[in-house]
Amino acid sequence: MERELLMTGIGGQGIQLGARLLAQALTNAGLAVSMFGSYGGMMRGGNTEATLVAGDRAIESPPTVSLAWSCLVMHGAYADKVTERVRLGGLAVVNSTLCTPRSWPDGIRVLQVPATRVADELGAVAAATLVALGAYVRATGIVGIDELVATLPDVLPPYRSRLLAVNERALRTGFDRAAAVYLPAWPEVVA
Repeated sequence: MERELLMTGIGGQGIQLGARLLAQALTNAGLAVSMFGSYGGMMRGGNTEATLVAGDRAIESPPTVSLAWSCLVMHGAYADKVTERVRLGGLAVVNSTLCTPRSWPDGIRVLQVPATRVADELGAVAAATLVALGAYVRATGIVGIDELVATLPDVLPPYRSRLLAVNERALRTGFDRAAAVYLPAWPEVVA
């Protein structure tokens, strides 16, 4: 069984960090993981995307997927090419602070999380993707929140180690905000 996650936003929102964090936590949990990140020519404000595939056995090909089980959308500027690739029965976690509402096909669960606003309230607007990632983890059960938090020191760049506590709060706050939507990633996870 494989689960795909497409992540999109603009440079500076933490998409690449969030993808690396989830990939490492899934690896630590014993799953096979393949991840690919890309970003536009600018460090801040350009398109940034990540594709992550996790499964119970080796991933046979690079993580280029035409249809995905889920997506995490942090900014509306580049969202369309990701959101149109979520298959029916999938999940979209959307940063409602920066993404205008759109209509989704019936059969796609949409979890609106005001991630940027929540991160700003925590005093760390740059942790918005971690708020959304915490909500994604709660909504899917793809990995436990404690495993995700425990992995944070391993992927956080050393020059950002002073932000460890606020990033942990961002993950846990997002996790606490997602109780209403649940789409289990793995059969043994129950709602």
